[in-house]
Amino acid sequence: MRRHLPYCTSSFLGLLPFWILCTSSTNKCTVRHEVADCSHLKLTYIPDDLPFNITVLNLTHNQLRGLPPANFTRYSQLTVLDGGFNSISKLEPELCQNLPMLKVLSLQHNELSQLSDKMFMFCVNLTELHLMSNSIHKIQNNPFKKQKNLIKLDLSHNSLSSTKLGTQLQLENLQELLLTNNKIKALRSEELDFLGKSSLQKLELSSNQIKEFSPGCFHAIGKLFGLFLNNVQLGPSLAENLCLELSNTSIQNLSLSNIQLNRITNMTFFGLKQTSLTMLDLSHNSLNVIGNNSFVWLPHLKYFFLEYNNIQHLSSYSFYGLSNLRYLNLKRSFTKQSISLTSLPKIDDLSFQWLKCLEFLNMEENNIPGTKSNMFTGLINLKYLSLSNTFTSLKTLTNETFLSLAYSPLLILNLTKNQISKIESGAFFWLGHLKVLDLGLNQIEQEITGEEWRGLENIFEIYLSYNKYLRLTSSSFALVPGLQRLMLRRVALKNVDISPSPFHPLRNLTILDLSNNNMANINDGMLEGLEKLEILDLQHNNLARFWKLANPGGPVHFLKGLSHLHILNLESNGFDEIPVEAFKDLFELKSINLGLNNLNIFPPSVFDDQVSLKSLNLQKNLITSIEKNVFGPAFKNLSNLDMSFNPFDCTCESIAWFVNWINKTHTNISELSTHYLCNTPPRYHGFPVMLFDTSPCKDSAPFELLFMINTSVLLIFVFAVLLIHFEGWRITFYWNVSVHRVLGFKELEGQPEMFEYSAYIIHAHRDRDWVWEHFSSMEEKDQSLKFCLEERDFEAGVLGLEAIVNSIKRSRKIVFVVTEHLLKDPLCKRFKVHHAVQQAIEQNLDSIILIFLEDIPDYKLNHALCLRRGMFKSHCILNWPVQKERINAFHHKLRVALGSRNSVH
Repeated sequence: MRRHLPYCTSSFLGLLPFWILCTSSTNKCTVRHEVADCSHLKLTYIPDDLPFNITVLNLTHNQLRGLPPANFTRYSQLTVLDGGFNSISKLEPELCQNLPMLKVLSLQHNELSQLSDKMFMFCVNLTELHLMSNSIHKIQNNPFKKQKNLIKLDLSHNSLSSTKLGTQLQLENLQELLLTNNKIKALRSEELDFLGKSSLQKLELSSNQIKEFSPGCFHAIGKLFGLFLNNVQLGPSLAENLCLELSNTSIQNLSLSNIQLNRITNMTFFGLKQTSLTMLDLSHNSLNVIGNNSFVWLPHLKYFFLEYNNIQHLSSYSFYGLSNLRYLNLKRSFTKQSISLTSLPKIDDLSFQWLKCLEFLNMEENNIPGTKSNMFTGLINLKYLSLSNTFTSLKTLTNETFLSLAYSPLLILNLTKNQISKIESGAFFWLGHLKVLDLGLNQIEQEITGEEWRGLENIFEIYLSYNKYLRLTSSSFALVPGLQRLMLRRVALKNVDISPSPFHPLRNLTILDLSNNNMANINDGMLEGLEKLEILDLQHNNLARFWKLANPGGPVHFLKGLSHLHILNLESNGFDEIPVEAFKDLFELKSINLGLNNLNIFPPSVFDDQVSLKSLNLQKNLITSIEKNVFGPAFKNLSNLDMSFNPFDCTCESIAWFVNWINKTHTNISELSTHYLCNTPPRYHGFPVMLFDTSPCKDSAPFELLFMINTSVLLIFVFAVLLIHFEGWRITFYWNVSVHRVLGFKELEGQPEMFEYSAYIIHAHRDRDWVWEHFSSMEEKDQSLKFCLEERDFEAGVLGLEAIVNSIKRSRKIVFVVTEHLLKDPLCKRFKVHHAVQQAIEQNLDSIILIFLEDIPDYKLNHALCLRRGMFKSHCILNWPVQKERINAFHHKLRVALGSRNSVH
């Protein structure tokens, strides 16, 4: 909808900010199916941008002061215009000229004060005109003379002092004229003669101050079928006068509620004997006395309303003459005047004997002592009888309580709220046609043997809910096998786990209510055979242990066999487990209520059979995760879902599928933004589930195998690295020992005896003690080894440098003991190392072994000695172990290195 700016000159448009120009209310009308709703918008003008083809326009509850005809030129197709609840004080005749199709005009709750001839002169197609709650006090001439099609005219709640709405015949098609709550004090024929051609179905004159009915006042109306004078203080005398004036009219419906008619005599309705009155309302009159033969003048009466009165005595002739009555309402018609028993209202035997056609009798909320042997005798067509809260002392139902109904074809009997405590055998024996028996909200406390229902051959429903205590037996319902509805809510039900089940005979049962009984003992055969059951209420019991895996004998499948079940209510049972076959074969289930339990984990296939499910309630449980393999089948055709107030875990694994489903489903999920909140992880606590971002969540199914393989490889790799890091030396040691025990040191054995020493040891002077300690000890342990140690093996009298050269030539291997001292020793750096490497290169030998006593970086080794680790074979590079237990492994590696071939392959 576009915005409407208040009128202003062009000079202001360039000077004022835009937001100042838009201070008038913005049009926010809603348009749907050619109906425009502009109510409650504080409008002061008629919107001019609505679709031109609208047929209904609602302008109620705004600030309109008029309905300018020019503003409606665009909406010429309007048939309904509602301008109620505004401040309209004047209506221009041209309005209807611009709305030629207008049929309904509503101007209620405005400020119209008078109606003129011209006001509605162009509204020729009007069928309804609503002018109630204005300030109309004056009717000038004939404002409605052009309304030949008007059916309903409402002028209620105004200030009219007369019924005169015109001076000539008019409104020939008017059916309803409503003049409630005006200031009319008299009905005169000359003031009603403008209706001489009308056939009024309803003339509403309630809540006026009428004190006079002039002769012929109602005869001035063409035909009058319905007259309503409720809340008009007539009294017995003026009521009698009214009936005389209605004599020989077409009156059929007469409503005289609350007219202070405290007594009726056989002359009150005398004037109606020449009428065909079918409906009479005398409710709320504090009626105390009904004289004999009072209604003898009303042989055509069918509907009689006497509720809310104070009748003290109903005699055997009070209803004499009402032979065609079909409906009688006596709710709260008999009330006691004091606490004395003698003041209780009295109903004589055979009081209803004249009502041969009566079908409906309501006697609720009365103070009748009890039933009599012939209280209802004569009601040979009675089908509905309501006795709720009717009796003061009906504690026990005996086989004589309803004897007077033996010949009545009663179908529905309501006995609620009568403090009944016991039902004796055969109490309903006389009610063979009864279909619905309501015994709820009483104090029944007994064991149901089944004899209580003897004679109820056609019973359809028994309502026993909200009683004190019921104990069942296997035969409790054996005599009513055709029963289809059984209500046993909140009756402290006992003994339902007996075998055979109390419900076993009820093969036609479709509704069973066992809720609010705190039942803690059932068996898997309790509902066996109830194949037609459609609705089962088991909420508010204590059935949790029967679905536990730890239950002795395993979970109890008490729902098995209910193949036609449609609605299942298991709310508030304390369930924290559901067996996988809980709903197995329940293919027709349409509604499941598991709310207010303690459920969290659901077996993956628990809802697989619920392909017809329309409603699922899981509110206020402990559900954290909603997975597709669990809820996918249940959600497939769902119309309503309630999972509010659950502690959802807002992670990809738990609710990603659910959130995606929410965003594309048409299922009704009420309060989704406020009652579906994340509980975990902490960073999402209180966050709406529907706003959870699922974009980082991908379907992991195609990558599960790859994930498992990668994880396995990674774990194996990490394990191998850790094993090599911590136990590699041990593995190498045992491997070498094993190999050389099998193969021996063949390389060493295959060499000719041309060397005097196994190895020449090059070391820094400061490392001589370490060299002497370890290499001499190796010689002692292994006699085949002989090392050239400078302090011990150099020839006497030979120059130092010459001795070094000769010793190197006579040694099979050259061992460098690498330490920081070696890197700094001048003799080693300049001569020993240089000569040893030079000899190895010239003779093409792989004869150098490096033993690192310290962690020497490669760049230092290269800088000081021009050596790199990469120049030598890995088995010729050894590190002195810190742990003593590894020294033997080191010695073994050194022997292997000393025994390896010198030739380069």
